[in-house]
Amino acid sequence: MSTEHAVGVPHTAEGRALLDLIGPHLARIRAEAGEHDERSAFPVETFAAFAKDGLMGATVPAELGGLGVTRLHDVATGLAAVAAADAATALAWHVQLSRGLTLTWEWRHGEPPVRRLAESLLRSMAGGEAAICGAVKDHPGTVTTLSRDAAGRWSLSGRKMLVSMAPVATHFVVHAQTRVDGEAMLTVVVLPRDTPGLAVLEDWNGLGMRASGTCDVAFDDCPVAEDAILSRRPVGAHNDAVLAGQTVSSVTMLGIYCGIAQEARDIAVRRLAGGSGEPPAATVTLLAEIESRLYAMRATSGAALAAAQDDGTGGDPAERGRRMMTPFQCAKMTVNQLSLGIVNDSVTIVGGAAYTATHPLARLVRDVRAGWFMQPYSYPDGVSYLTAQALQRRRDNDYVSARAVTDQR
Repeated sequence: MSTEHAVGVPHTAEGRALLDLIGPHLARIRAEAGEHDERSAFPVETFAAFAKDGLMGATVPAELGGLGVTRLHDVATGLAAVAAADAATALAWHVQLSRGLTLTWEWRHGEPPVRRLAESLLRSMAGGEAAICGAVKDHPGTVTTLSRDAAGRWSLSGRKMLVSMAPVATHFVVHAQTRVDGEAMLTVVVLPRDTPGLAVLEDWNGLGMRASGTCDVAFDDCPVAEDAILSRRPVGAHNDAVLAGQTVSSVTMLGIYCGIAQEARDIAVRRLAGGSGEPPAATVTLLAEIESRLYAMRATSGAALAAAQDDGTGGDPAERGRRMMTPFQCAKMTVNQLSLGIVNDSVTIVGGAAYTATHPLARLVRDVRAGWFMQPYSYPDGVSYLTAQALQRRRDNDYVSARAVTDQR
Protein backbone atom coordinates (compact mmCIF):
# COMPACT_ATOMS: atom_id res chain seq x y z
CA MET A 1 0.00 0.00 0.00
CA SER A 2 3.01 2.28 0.32
CA THR A 3 3.93 4.91 -2.25
CA GLU A 4 7.07 6.93 -2.65
CA HIS A 5 5.63 10.07 -1.05
CA ALA A 6 3.34 8.57 1.60
CA VAL A 7 4.39 8.40 5.24
CA GLY A 8 5.88 4.98 5.91
CA VAL A 9 8.58 4.98 3.23
CA PRO A 10 11.79 6.86 4.14
CA HIS A 11 13.25 9.24 1.56
CA THR A 12 16.90 9.32 2.56
CA ALA A 13 19.70 7.03 3.66
CA GLU A 14 19.51 8.62 7.12
CA GLY A 15 15.79 7.85 7.26
CA ARG A 16 16.42 4.22 6.34
CA ALA A 17 19.12 4.00 8.99
CA LEU A 18 16.68 5.40 11.53
CA LEU A 19 14.15 2.66 10.78
CA ASP A 20 16.90 0.05 11.04
CA LEU A 21 17.83 1.33 14.50
CA ILE A 22 14.21 1.47 15.64
CA GLY A 23 13.43 -2.06 14.52
CA PRO A 24 15.08 -4.01 17.35
CA HIS A 25 13.19 -1.95 19.96
CA LEU A 26 9.67 -2.46 18.62
CA ALA A 27 8.97 -5.91 20.05
CA ARG A 28 9.79 -4.74 23.56
CA ILE A 29 7.77 -1.53 23.19
CA ARG A 30 4.76 -3.48 21.94
CA ALA A 31 5.04 -6.14 24.65
CA GLU A 32 5.18 -3.55 27.45
CA ALA A 33 2.62 -1.11 26.04
CA GLY A 34 -0.39 -2.60 27.81
CA GLU A 35 1.23 -2.65 31.23
CA HIS A 36 2.61 0.89 30.87
CA ASP A 37 -0.82 2.10 29.77
CA GLU A 38 -2.57 0.41 32.70
CA ARG A 39 -0.17 1.86 35.26
CA SER A 40 0.31 5.22 33.49
CA ALA A 41 4.01 4.40 33.72
CA PHE A 42 6.69 6.07 31.60
CA PRO A 43 8.91 3.57 29.68
CA VAL A 44 12.17 4.65 31.29
CA GLU A 45 14.09 1.58 30.10
CA THR A 46 13.05 2.15 26.49
CA PHE A 47 14.36 5.71 26.54
CA ALA A 48 17.62 4.58 28.12
CA ALA A 49 17.96 2.09 25.27
CA PHE A 50 17.11 4.83 22.74
CA ALA A 51 19.90 6.97 24.21
CA LYS A 52 22.39 4.10 24.02
CA ASP A 53 21.59 3.47 20.34
CA GLY A 54 21.74 7.12 19.31
CA LEU A 55 18.00 7.51 18.80
CA MET A 56 17.78 10.45 21.21
CA GLY A 57 20.08 12.31 18.81
CA ALA A 58 18.38 11.19 15.62
CA THR A 59 17.62 14.73 14.42
CA VAL A 60 20.96 16.20 15.53
CA PRO A 61 23.26 17.07 12.59
CA ALA A 62 25.89 14.48 11.82
CA GLU A 63 28.67 17.04 12.26
CA LEU A 64 27.58 17.39 15.90
CA GLY A 65 27.51 13.62 16.45
CA GLY A 66 23.88 12.85 15.64
CA LEU A 67 22.23 10.65 13.03
CA GLY A 68 21.49 13.67 10.83
CA VAL A 69 17.85 12.85 10.04
CA THR A 70 16.76 16.25 8.73
CA ARG A 71 13.94 15.21 6.39
CA LEU A 72 10.64 15.79 8.16
CA HIS A 73 9.08 12.94 6.18
CA ASP A 74 11.64 10.50 7.57
CA VAL A 75 11.10 11.70 11.14
CA ALA A 76 7.35 11.16 10.74
CA THR A 77 7.99 7.72 9.26
CA GLY A 78 10.10 6.75 12.27
CA LEU A 79 7.42 8.00 14.63
CA ALA A 80 4.78 6.01 12.74
CA ALA A 81 6.77 2.81 13.25
CA VAL A 82 7.04 3.39 17.01
CA ALA A 83 3.40 4.55 17.29
CA ALA A 84 2.17 1.28 15.78
CA ALA A 85 3.80 -0.43 18.78
CA ASP A 86 2.83 2.24 21.33
CA ALA A 87 1.62 5.74 20.50
CA ALA A 88 2.48 7.11 23.95
CA THR A 89 6.13 6.16 23.53
CA ALA A 90 6.13 7.77 20.09
CA LEU A 91 4.60 10.97 21.47
CA ALA A 92 7.29 11.27 24.13
CA TRP A 93 10.07 10.53 21.62
CA HIS A 94 8.63 13.14 19.28
CA VAL A 95 9.39 15.78 21.93
CA GLN A 96 13.11 14.99 21.64
CA LEU A 97 13.11 14.73 17.86
CA SER A 98 11.32 18.04 17.37
CA ARG A 99 13.72 19.75 19.76
CA GLY A 100 16.62 18.49 17.67
CA LEU A 101 15.06 20.01 14.55
CA THR A 102 14.37 23.42 16.09
CA LEU A 103 17.70 23.66 17.91
CA THR A 104 19.47 22.80 14.64
CA TRP A 105 17.83 25.83 13.04
CA GLU A 106 19.00 27.98 15.96
CA TRP A 107 22.50 26.55 15.63
CA ARG A 108 22.65 27.40 11.94
CA HIS A 109 20.82 30.75 11.91
CA GLY A 110 20.61 32.18 15.44
CA GLU A 111 22.58 34.95 17.10
CA PRO A 112 26.02 33.87 18.46
CA PRO A 113 24.91 33.31 22.10
CA VAL A 114 21.93 31.24 20.97
CA ARG A 115 24.08 29.28 18.54
CA ARG A 116 26.50 28.38 21.32
CA LEU A 117 23.69 27.21 23.60
CA ALA A 118 22.05 25.23 20.79
CA GLU A 119 25.32 23.52 19.89
CA SER A 120 25.97 22.51 23.48
CA LEU A 121 22.48 21.02 23.82
CA LEU A 122 22.62 19.26 20.46
CA ARG A 123 25.95 17.63 21.26
CA SER A 124 24.52 16.39 24.57
CA MET A 125 21.47 15.01 22.77
CA ALA A 126 23.69 13.19 20.30
CA GLY A 127 25.65 11.66 23.16
CA GLY A 128 22.46 10.39 24.79
CA GLU A 129 23.02 12.70 27.76
CA ALA A 130 20.24 15.26 27.20
CA ALA A 131 16.48 14.79 26.97
CA ILE A 132 14.85 18.15 26.29
CA CYS A 133 11.16 18.92 26.82
CA GLY A 134 9.09 21.85 25.67
CA ALA A 135 6.93 23.50 28.34
CA VAL A 136 4.38 25.73 26.61
CA LYS A 137 0.89 25.50 28.14
CA ASP A 138 0.31 27.22 31.46
CA HIS A 139 -1.61 25.42 34.17
CA PRO A 140 -5.12 26.88 34.54
CA GLY A 141 -5.08 30.04 36.63
CA THR A 142 -1.31 30.42 36.28
CA VAL A 143 0.86 32.66 34.11
CA THR A 144 4.48 31.59 33.99
CA THR A 145 6.52 34.77 34.33
CA LEU A 146 10.15 35.70 33.81
CA SER A 147 11.11 38.58 36.13
CA ARG A 148 14.22 40.70 36.62
CA ASP A 149 15.25 42.19 39.95
CA ALA A 150 17.04 45.48 40.62
CA ALA A 151 20.41 43.76 40.32
CA GLY A 152 19.55 42.45 36.83
CA ARG A 153 19.06 38.82 37.88
CA TRP A 154 16.37 36.85 36.04
CA SER A 155 14.03 34.38 37.74
CA LEU A 156 11.13 32.21 36.56
CA SER A 157 7.94 31.35 38.43
CA GLY A 158 4.78 29.54 37.36
CA ARG A 159 3.54 26.12 36.38
CA LYS A 160 3.26 24.30 33.07
CA MET A 161 1.05 21.35 32.18
CA LEU A 162 1.09 18.67 29.47
CA VAL A 163 4.89 18.42 29.37
CA SER A 164 5.51 15.07 27.66
CA MET A 165 8.68 13.05 28.41
CA ALA A 166 9.09 15.01 31.64
CA PRO A 167 10.03 12.00 33.84
CA VAL A 168 13.39 11.60 32.06
CA ALA A 169 13.95 15.21 30.97
CA THR A 170 17.31 16.81 31.68
CA HIS A 171 16.28 20.25 30.35
CA PHE A 172 13.08 22.22 29.82
CA VAL A 173 12.49 24.82 27.11
CA VAL A 174 9.97 27.06 28.86
CA HIS A 175 7.70 29.71 27.33
CA ALA A 176 7.08 32.62 29.69
CA GLN A 177 5.82 36.18 29.77
CA THR A 178 7.89 39.15 30.86
CA ARG A 179 8.10 42.92 30.55
CA VAL A 180 10.96 44.80 28.92
CA ASP A 181 10.85 48.60 29.25
CA GLY A 182 7.16 48.30 30.04
CA GLU A 183 6.34 46.23 26.96
CA ALA A 184 4.79 42.77 27.33
CA MET A 185 7.08 40.17 25.80
CA LEU A 186 7.10 36.42 25.22
CA THR A 187 10.34 34.70 26.09
CA VAL A 188 11.74 31.20 25.74
CA VAL A 189 14.29 30.04 28.30
CA VAL A 190 16.21 26.81 28.82
CA LEU A 191 16.40 25.41 32.34
CA PRO A 192 18.33 22.32 33.48
CA ARG A 193 16.30 19.90 35.59
CA ASP A 194 18.49 20.54 38.64
CA THR A 195 17.70 24.27 38.65
CA PRO A 196 16.73 25.34 42.20
CA GLY A 197 12.98 25.73 42.49
CA LEU A 198 12.14 23.44 39.52
CA ALA A 199 9.94 20.46 40.31
CA VAL A 200 8.58 17.76 37.99
CA LEU A 201 5.20 16.71 39.31
CA GLU A 202 4.71 13.15 38.10
CA ASP A 203 0.95 13.51 38.21
CA TRP A 204 -0.08 12.33 34.75
CA ASN A 205 -3.26 10.26 34.69
CA GLY A 206 -4.62 10.92 31.23
CA LEU A 207 -7.43 9.29 29.32
CA GLY A 208 -4.98 8.30 26.59
CA MET A 209 -1.26 8.49 25.83
CA ARG A 210 -0.89 7.27 29.38
CA ALA A 211 2.76 6.19 29.08
CA SER A 212 3.89 9.52 27.61
CA GLY A 213 4.94 11.06 30.93
CA THR A 214 2.89 14.18 30.21
CA CYS A 215 3.33 15.83 33.59
CA ASP A 216 3.08 19.26 35.19
CA VAL A 217 6.30 21.14 35.89
CA ALA A 218 6.43 23.86 38.56
CA PHE A 219 8.87 26.77 38.80
CA ASP A 220 9.39 28.61 42.08
CA ASP A 221 11.68 31.60 41.65
CA CYS A 222 14.07 29.58 39.45
CA PRO A 223 17.26 31.50 38.57
CA VAL A 224 17.73 32.00 34.82
CA ALA A 225 21.08 32.90 33.27
CA GLU A 226 21.11 35.64 30.63
CA ASP A 227 22.61 33.27 28.06
CA ALA A 228 19.80 30.73 28.71
CA ILE A 229 17.22 33.01 27.10
CA LEU A 230 16.61 31.69 23.58
CA SER A 231 14.24 34.34 22.26
CA ARG A 232 12.10 37.38 22.99
CA ARG A 233 9.16 38.69 20.97
CA PRO A 234 6.33 41.16 21.63
CA VAL A 235 2.93 39.95 22.78
CA GLY A 236 0.22 40.49 20.15
CA ALA A 237 2.66 41.25 17.34
CA HIS A 238 0.66 39.27 14.73
CA ASN A 239 3.95 37.85 13.46
CA ASP A 240 3.28 34.89 11.18
CA ALA A 241 7.02 34.26 10.81
CA VAL A 242 6.82 32.20 14.02
CA LEU A 243 4.51 29.72 12.24
CA ALA A 244 7.52 28.20 10.48
CA GLY A 245 9.11 27.05 13.72
CA GLN A 246 5.78 25.96 15.15
CA THR A 247 5.15 23.86 12.05
CA VAL A 248 8.55 22.17 12.12
CA SER A 249 8.23 21.37 15.82
CA SER A 250 4.83 19.67 15.40
CA VAL A 251 4.16 18.52 11.84
CA THR A 252 5.98 15.20 12.25
CA MET A 253 3.32 14.19 14.82
CA LEU A 254 1.17 13.35 11.80
CA GLY A 255 3.23 10.17 11.64
CA ILE A 256 2.04 9.16 15.11
CA TYR A 257 -1.59 9.09 14.02
CA CYS A 258 -0.70 7.30 10.79
CA GLY A 259 0.95 4.67 12.98
CA ILE A 260 -2.12 4.37 15.22
CA ALA A 261 -4.40 3.95 12.20
CA GLN A 262 -2.06 1.39 10.63
CA GLU A 263 -2.03 -0.68 13.81
CA ALA A 264 -5.81 -0.57 14.13
CA ARG A 265 -6.15 -1.65 10.51
CA ASP A 266 -3.68 -4.51 11.01
CA ILE A 267 -5.59 -5.77 14.05
CA ALA A 268 -8.81 -5.78 12.03
CA VAL A 269 -7.15 -7.59 9.12
CA ARG A 270 -5.76 -10.27 11.42
CA ARG A 271 -9.22 -10.75 12.90
CA LEU A 272 -10.80 -11.28 9.49
CA ALA A 273 -7.95 -13.41 8.15
CA GLY A 274 -8.21 -15.71 11.16
CA GLY A 275 -11.94 -16.25 10.82
CA SER A 276 -13.73 -19.06 9.04
CA GLY A 277 -16.02 -18.55 6.10
CA GLU A 278 -16.75 -15.39 4.13
CA PRO A 279 -17.08 -12.22 6.24
CA PRO A 280 -20.37 -10.32 6.05
CA ALA A 281 -20.70 -7.76 3.29
CA ALA A 282 -20.83 -4.89 5.78
CA THR A 283 -17.57 -6.03 7.34
CA VAL A 284 -15.64 -6.23 4.09
CA THR A 285 -17.06 -2.83 3.13
CA LEU A 286 -15.67 -1.38 6.35
CA LEU A 287 -12.28 -2.90 5.61
CA ALA A 288 -12.25 -1.42 2.11
CA GLU A 289 -13.10 1.99 3.56
CA ILE A 290 -10.32 1.61 6.12
CA GLU A 291 -7.84 0.91 3.34
CA SER A 292 -8.97 3.99 1.44
CA ARG A 293 -8.81 6.25 4.48
CA LEU A 294 -5.37 4.99 5.51
CA TYR A 295 -4.03 5.67 2.02
CA ALA A 296 -5.51 9.18 2.14
CA MET A 297 -4.01 9.82 5.58
CA ARG A 298 -0.53 8.77 4.59
CA ALA A 299 -0.59 10.63 1.29
CA THR A 300 -1.99 13.82 2.83
CA SER A 301 0.59 13.70 5.60
CA GLY A 302 3.37 13.21 3.07
CA ALA A 303 2.24 16.27 1.13
CA ALA A 304 2.13 18.44 4.26
CA LEU A 305 5.57 17.25 5.37
CA ALA A 306 6.98 18.10 1.94
CA ALA A 307 5.47 21.60 2.14
CA ALA A 308 7.06 22.09 5.57
CA GLN A 309 10.52 21.04 4.38
CA ASP A 310 11.87 24.59 4.30
CA ASP A 311 15.33 25.83 5.26
CA GLY A 312 13.78 28.85 7.00
CA THR A 313 15.68 31.44 4.99
CA GLY A 314 14.84 33.68 2.05
CA GLY A 315 11.59 35.36 1.04
CA ASP A 316 9.05 37.05 3.27
CA PRO A 317 9.17 35.32 6.68
CA ALA A 318 5.45 35.77 7.40
CA GLU A 319 4.42 34.39 4.02
CA ARG A 320 6.79 31.45 4.51
CA GLY A 321 5.25 30.72 7.90
CA ARG A 322 1.74 30.59 6.42
CA ARG A 323 2.96 28.53 3.47
CA MET A 324 4.23 25.89 5.89
CA MET A 325 1.42 26.05 8.45
CA THR A 326 -1.59 25.96 6.12
CA PRO A 327 -0.91 22.55 4.52
CA PHE A 328 -0.06 21.22 7.97
CA GLN A 329 -3.43 22.33 9.34
CA CYS A 330 -5.32 20.90 6.36
CA ALA A 331 -3.51 17.60 6.87
CA LYS A 332 -3.95 17.65 10.65
CA MET A 333 -7.70 18.09 10.37
CA THR A 334 -7.89 15.32 7.77
CA VAL A 335 -5.66 12.96 9.75
CA ASN A 336 -7.57 13.56 13.00
CA GLN A 337 -10.90 12.74 11.37
CA LEU A 338 -9.73 9.76 9.30
CA SER A 339 -7.66 8.13 12.04
CA LEU A 340 -10.57 8.32 14.45
CA GLY A 341 -12.82 6.69 11.86
CA ILE A 342 -10.31 3.95 11.11
CA VAL A 343 -9.93 3.03 14.78
CA ASN A 344 -13.69 3.10 15.30
CA ASP A 345 -14.38 0.85 12.30
CA SER A 346 -11.62 -1.53 13.36
CA VAL A 347 -13.36 -1.91 16.72
CA THR A 348 -16.58 -2.71 14.86
CA ILE A 349 -14.84 -5.38 12.79
CA VAL A 350 -13.19 -7.03 15.79
CA GLY A 351 -16.40 -6.89 17.80
CA GLY A 352 -17.06 -7.06 21.51
CA ALA A 353 -13.59 -8.41 22.33
CA ALA A 354 -12.21 -4.95 21.54
CA TYR A 355 -14.46 -3.41 24.17
CA THR A 356 -12.31 -4.59 27.05
CA ALA A 357 -9.77 -2.48 28.86
CA THR A 358 -6.85 -4.77 28.05
CA HIS A 359 -7.46 -5.11 24.31
CA PRO A 360 -4.92 -3.20 22.15
CA LEU A 361 -7.74 -1.47 20.29
CA ALA A 362 -9.07 -0.07 23.56
CA ARG A 363 -5.76 1.75 24.01
CA LEU A 364 -5.85 3.00 20.42
CA VAL A 365 -9.38 4.35 20.90
CA ARG A 366 -8.11 6.55 23.72
CA ASP A 367 -4.75 7.46 22.16
CA VAL A 368 -6.11 8.55 18.78
CA ARG A 369 -8.32 11.22 20.35
CA ALA A 370 -5.29 13.15 21.63
CA GLY A 371 -4.58 14.62 18.21
CA TRP A 372 -7.62 16.85 18.39
CA PHE A 373 -6.27 18.73 21.42
CA MET A 374 -2.67 19.27 20.35
CA GLN A 375 -1.33 22.66 19.30
CA PRO A 376 -0.84 23.95 16.73
CA TYR A 377 -3.76 23.86 16.48
CA SER A 378 -6.45 22.29 18.59
CA TYR A 379 -9.60 21.67 16.53
CA PRO A 380 -11.33 25.01 17.31
CA ASP A 381 -8.11 26.98 16.71
CA GLY A 382 -7.45 25.06 13.51
CA VAL A 383 -10.92 25.87 12.21
CA SER A 384 -10.35 29.57 12.99
CA TYR A 385 -6.95 29.54 11.27
CA LEU A 386 -8.07 27.83 8.06
CA THR A 387 -11.21 29.95 7.83
CA ALA A 388 -9.18 33.14 8.20
CA GLN A 389 -6.77 32.00 5.49
CA ALA A 390 -9.61 31.19 3.11
CA LEU A 391 -11.31 34.55 3.74
CA GLN A 392 -7.97 36.43 3.84
CA ARG A 393 -8.68 37.85 7.27
CA ARG A 394 -5.86 39.16 9.43
CA ARG A 395 -5.61 37.58 12.89
CA ASP A 396 -2.98 36.64 15.46
CA ASN A 397 -2.04 33.12 14.33
CA ASP A 398 0.59 32.69 17.03
CA TYR A 399 -1.40 30.71 19.58
CA VAL A 400 1.13 31.45 22.34
CA SER A 401 0.80 35.17 21.73
CA ALA A 402 -2.99 34.97 21.53
CA ARG A 403 -3.09 33.25 24.92
CA ALA A 404 -0.82 35.92 26.41
CA VAL A 405 -3.14 38.68 25.17
CA THR A 406 -6.05 36.90 26.85
CA ASP A 407 -4.05 36.54 30.08
CA GLN A 408 -3.39 40.27 30.20
CA ARG A 409 -7.05 41.07 29.80
